[in-house]
Amino acid sequence: MELIKNKSLPQLLKLFFLAILGSVLLAISSKFKIPFYPVPMTMQTFVVVLIGMLYGWKLGLFTISLYLFEGTIGLPVFAGTPEKGVGLIYFIGPTMGYLLGFLPAVFISGYYFSVFKKQNKNFQFIKFFLLFSLSMSSIYILGILWLSKFVGWDKVFLLGVQPFLLAEIFKITILSILAKFIKV
Repeated sequence: MELIKNKSLPQLLKLFFLAILGSVLLAISSKFKIPFYPVPMTMQTFVVVLIGMLYGWKLGLFTISLYLFEGTIGLPVFAGTPEKGVGLIYFIGPTMGYLLGFLPAVFISGYYFSVFKKQNKNFQFIKFFLLFSLSMSSIYILGILWLSKFVGWDKVFLLGVQPFLLAEIFKITILSILAKFIKV
């Protein structure tokens, strides 16, 4: 509620427009993928952290929630839709943990990015690299917890984390460089 408290109608419309824009960007990032079973490789994790950096944790959480809502009601916004089904049926599939992991990831990146930028005016690459690593880790932690119900604990790291590690390190590096140029 604090996000919309004491806001004029034009300010509310701007926030809603930004949330829609963010959810569209997430949907687009989900469609550029490298097919991989059972979880496709996309640019979504990059966009989730970027939304946190640009929007802050409050608008970021609203944006991610809007995106998840759009997907659960049947809009083809998720990586595997429409070819693997739409709506709630797809949402509760193997990728649900990763999708839910977007919420803590955007909170972590949005909240702490703002704190770090306000605390220290000197850019510290390693600080942001660790922050964004933690943020993306929350996606993978929830992702593998849920994915293990589908592939078993013996295969969950091999299928749900390992194939993505190098790509995630690259994304985190780019985000850490971008952090220098984003104002809070």
